[in-house]
Amino acid sequence: MSNQHDLVVIGGGPGGYVCAIRAAQLGQNVAIIEKRTTLGGTCVNVGCIPSKALLDSSHKYHETKEGLEAHGIQVKDVKIDVKKMMERKTTVVKELTDGLNFLMKKNKITVYNGHGSFVSAAPGKIELKVEGADGKQTETSIMAKNVIIATGSDIIRLPHIEIDGDVMISSDDAIALEKVPEHMVIIGGGVIGLELGSVWKRLGAKVTVVELLPGILMSMDKQMRDLATRSLGKQGIEFLFEHKVTKAEKKGKKAAVTFEDKNGKSSTIEADKLLVAIGRKPYTDKLNLDAVGVKLNARGRVEVDPHTLATGVAGIYAIGDVIEGPMLAHRAEEEGVKIAEILAGKPGHVNYDAVPWIVYTWPEIAWVGKSEEQLKEAGIAYNTGKYMFKPNGRAKAMNEADGMVKFLADKRTDKILGAFIVGPNASEMIAEAAIAVEFGASAEDIGRSFHAHPTLSEIVKEAALDVNKGSIHQ
Repeated sequence: MSNQHDLVVIGGGPGGYVCAIRAAQLGQNVAIIEKRTTLGGTCVNVGCIPSKALLDSSHKYHETKEGLEAHGIQVKDVKIDVKKMMERKTTVVKELTDGLNFLMKKNKITVYNGHGSFVSAAPGKIELKVEGADGKQTETSIMAKNVIIATGSDIIRLPHIEIDGDVMISSDDAIALEKVPEHMVIIGGGVIGLELGSVWKRLGAKVTVVELLPGILMSMDKQMRDLATRSLGKQGIEFLFEHKVTKAEKKGKKAAVTFEDKNGKSSTIEADKLLVAIGRKPYTDKLNLDAVGVKLNARGRVEVDPHTLATGVAGIYAIGDVIEGPMLAHRAEEEGVKIAEILAGKPGHVNYDAVPWIVYTWPEIAWVGKSEEQLKEAGIAYNTGKYMFKPNGRAKAMNEADGMVKFLADKRTDKILGAFIVGPNASEMIAEAAIAVEFGASAEDIGRSFHAHPTLSEIVKEAALDVNKGSIHQ
């Protein structure tokens, strides 16, 4: 096996492996360095995929237990087998990682397992090495014309809370619990906290979310954020907003969590599990960036040119969670494709205004583009269109009437600037809005397009029509 490559990608997550495949398709000799024994990164191994498997399983359990009676279906003595649920999750992950191995072989991509790091860099001649998990060097002098840093992100930890994997847990632990806790306290009202909180709430746990900020998902449109909060609250998730956790200690098999509200009043509650879900940080460990002069910014992210994604060192680029921008797998994928195409002499492209965000609670939460608050701050005049799920025929037939679609369009041109969905299947429905933003479509374009009847997508059409007060069923 030759250690000479046109391109070496450090990191085998969604950004890294997609970049490697696209580069190989374009005729490059490509290698991936991955510290895990399996490809897929955080997303496939301990993040997006296993959490969605559990979200789907827990949704089916909850619907069977509490949602089928309205359909005339009676089910008695519904039970849950957490062990089998976890086995299914593991199977899903394995099938996907096996599939990635197949894609590497199909595209003739060399995979080095271990921690990749820089040794030296000169134009067209970048030297790297790979160390195994035991610290032993496994490959010397891997040479590349170009290198992509795609090492992703890691869990943010709180200095005063020691994660033990038993009572004090991270998201990695929360997707592998052996039984349903009686009470789970979650620090953080972001995507990770809401999704994992939903899993265990559906399965029977009491869930309390402690959030320092005034609400969940603070980058989202406030009206839609409030709608999502009410919906999750109706399901029994308890929110403590503007509360700061000041102390957490393990007491036997319980966690004693002390927090203060915005007025400084202190309270303590006990929980079986304390999940720390305050976000993620860029992962640059052991890269030896100083050896080649790659710079990090004040937030610990690799500095790149926002247009070319190039670092200040010739031939070294970075994508995904390790650089500034939303920590989303699909964003990293598109950046990976962009770099692969630029290196092949093609025009790479990523439109960051069209990146969709999704929270896989139920109802699901999805959005793309600017919020009302952002448009007001920028001084952009806009029109608003809304339509609820409740009047929609398909939503009624599904007994899923909770939610709304909202469009924001430029007041002068009618160009769509933002779209927000809270409701069933929002993760799939947002794609239409993302395409509309990508191609600069107007609200009228969507409103005058065919949407099959009866479908949930008709809600998107009605909301778009409402921008110009033309909604038929409003």
